[in-house]
Amino acid sequence: MDLFVSQYDWIRRTRELLFRYCETLSPTDYVKELESFAGDSIRNLHVHVADCYRVWLAIRAQRMSLPQISPESITTVQEMREFFRQIDVIVAEFLQKFQGKWDDTVHVTFADGQKMEFTALWLFTHTITHEFHHKGQIVKIGRQLGYIPPDTDLIER
Repeated sequence: MDLFVSQYDWIRRTRELLFRYCETLSPTDYVKELESFAGDSIRNLHVHVADCYRVWLAIRAQRMSLPQISPESITTVQEMREFFRQIDVIVAEFLQKFQGKWDDTVHVTFADGQKMEFTALWLFTHTITHEFHHKGQIVKIGRQLGYIPPDTDLIER
């Protein structure tokens, strides 16, 4: 099995633990925006994480055309799971396209006109570390709302 496919499988397992945790939250708490997190909610952070995969791995790296997504369009953890199933497909396509070509570059022009190049390896690394950064924030928000999170580290059970 390809190394990065295996790595993403670990990420999906950890994400599943987080989804199970989120299912213990009340629906109101899942979408509750906290001032202490700049108005973000767990749902909003989940959408933000998914959008990072969409923007970097689909739109920029594979030149796919995808519609914008708003956090308000997803109201439950089950809907979020469905949304992440689409992300899994995007990641699988990206990993297949760049397998063995991790130094290939993707040219990106930002809204301000700035142009940059990123390797496929950088793109994959950026998106997965970004998810783990926000996973920590999601767990912290849950704690602030009074929920005790499970261990969501990469530990084989």
